[in-house]
Amino acid sequence: MPTLRKDGDRILLTVRLTPRASANAIGGERDGALLVRVTAAPVDGAANEALVAALATATGVPPSAVRIERGASARLKLVSLPAVALGPLERMLK
Repeated sequence: MPTLRKDGDRILLTVRLTPRASANAIGGERDGALLVRVTAAPVDGAANEALVAALATATGVPPSAVRIERGASARLKLVSLPAVALGPLERMLK
């Protein structure tokens, strides 16, 4: 199960992003990272935008509240969400 860490009023989560997938999907785990697949290509930040939108929709927070803290140009990313997303994240990860 991916590790959720609390940092003040934010939740930190490691995400492994797969761009150019056949469908957008969140689920699964690899080496402690949440697997997220998006149809967008990794061009001009489109895959990162799709990641933010997918996590925002899944947790019920606005896209502006989801931040890519590290790894913007890598597959492994450190993402932070507001603490109110903890409940939806825990339910999604079970």
